[in-house]
Amino acid sequence: MVTDSLFKVLPADAPGGAIDTGTVTITFDGKALRVPQGASVAAALLAAGVERFRTTPVSGAARAPYCMMGVCFECLVEIDGVANRQSCLVPVADGMAIRSQLGMRELNDFIGLAGGTGDER
Repeated sequence: MVTDSLFKVLPADAPGGAIDTGTVTITFDGKALRVPQGASVAAALLAAGVERFRTTPVSGAARAPYCMMGVCFECLVEIDGVANRQSCLVPVADGMAIRSQLGMRELNDFIGLAGGTGDER
């Protein structure tokens, strides 16, 4: 869900403003967004107005970044096909495909981690 952002990137010429490093294009849930180059994925998505990054496995409640330093795991998203990425720790890159992470991981993800094939019964 994308809305008007409460987070604004300061213009380079503002007192204490950010250094203008340009922008990159990413997609979030299939929607193209222009975001500040050099920002973390979480900061870029917040600046673009994204309010929900994931949903909880139990209740389906919406979640978004909280600590912005890799401690709380509220910012988990899928980045370029890899689930459970902490978006606050990943720098944004041009062409990145980011998706909301909805609910629990698929069971096949766990089977692959355990060395199984998913065909065991």
